[in-house]
Amino acid sequence: MMKEQLLKRIEAREIICGVVGLGYVGLPLAVEKAKAGFRTIGFDVQDKKVDMVNQGYNYIGDVVDNELKELVEQGMLRGTSDFSLIGQADFIAICVPTPLDKHQEPDISYVRSSVEAISHYLKPNTMVVLESTTYPGTTEDLVKPILESNSGLKCGVDFYLGFSPERVDPGNLIYKTKNTPKVVGGIGRDATEVIAAMYRAVLEGDVCEVSSPAIAEMEKILENTYRNVNIGLINELGRLCHEMGISVWEVIDAAKTKPYGFQAFYPGPGLGGHCIPLDPYYLTWKAREYGFHTTLIENSMVINDGQPLYCVDRAMHILNRSKKAINGSKVLVLGVAYKQDIDDYRESPALKVIEELQRVGAQVDFYDPWIPEYRDNGKTIKGQESLSPKMVAGYDLVIITAAHSNVDYDMVQKNAQIIFDTKNVTKNLSCRNNIETL
Repeated sequence: MMKEQLLKRIEAREIICGVVGLGYVGLPLAVEKAKAGFRTIGFDVQDKKVDMVNQGYNYIGDVVDNELKELVEQGMLRGTSDFSLIGQADFIAICVPTPLDKHQEPDISYVRSSVEAISHYLKPNTMVVLESTTYPGTTEDLVKPILESNSGLKCGVDFYLGFSPERVDPGNLIYKTKNTPKVVGGIGRDATEVIAAMYRAVLEGDVCEVSSPAIAEMEKILENTYRNVNIGLINELGRLCHEMGISVWEVIDAAKTKPYGFQAFYPGPGLGGHCIPLDPYYLTWKAREYGFHTTLIENSMVINDGQPLYCVDRAMHILNRSKKAINGSKVLVLGVAYKQDIDDYRESPALKVIEELQRVGAQVDFYDPWIPEYRDNGKTIKGQESLSPKMVAGYDLVIITAAHSNVDYDMVQKNAQIIFDTKNVTKNLSCRNNIETL
């Protein structure tokens, strides 16, 4: 009976959606739900985000400014920090951070606290979906018991529960929340079918139904561990190529001419973002519960985690060849975003490069056209406001750590004393006498 009622209400656009967490994942999802004709309430503990949403002010790059404003004005989307309004929602998506703690172990406190808040107001005939990346078993072993215990409702009888991993790629010009395929795994066949129907009513991408939340949780970990391991391989190969006097960038370009059996990955100053540097830690942590050691994965993590330090070591050798010590040298870091052309610096390796440069005595400044300042350890670090020939010439070394397309690299090359390009963004410059690549 619950299944049929929900399917009819989905088709009639009578479902009220709730999205918990209005960040890089939650706000774009909330906007798409509202655009599809579902009245949507966004929940967040940060009043600043709630206020911005209610004013129609966009703070996420993947959301179109005027779309958010129109949805708010039309009454299709609103934000709140009042979790008692969860009782109005028929569909609830949990999109909160799942970082690592200081011991590099999963910190699921945001998930737990969100589920606790939801559980006190959960009503019958509701769909609950966890979208936050996590270890296999979270939905069934953590989320389900809390919801059942505090609400007095029974999963599969009074409400449906499932996992559908977010696949947000900030700055991707082709794939956004709306057209990226979705994976859904519910507790029970009916839950999977109904939750998948809800996503199909909103998104253009395919929806892949799997047999359980654990399958969906593990596939998300696989997606990002696959990238972590392959980037680790390329970073290690890059170190070897440097010792051998071979350009790893040319090697990769040659290898990718093979039309099958090879996918190109590239070296860099390290891994950044909300997924690739973190997700493998969730898997290795969970694996230890079974007495299993993920040797290959852990080795790739060691390589990638050590890449910022390796880049600083290379910078020291570059300066040494100019008879300069790193201690006291002026270094300009170009780009603190974790990838090109975005304003997101979560887990950015550039911040670790800066920290290590300062630790060995370098005087470090940064310039990023997307990020005028960033917060680190409770402090606000301000960047240079612009690049000029005179300013660039005043640094002993320029290190490129993000491949932003709106930087004049030709000007930088003409005026810099030395450039260490960790992203190969200067590959098309004809004059390269002062450039060294990773």
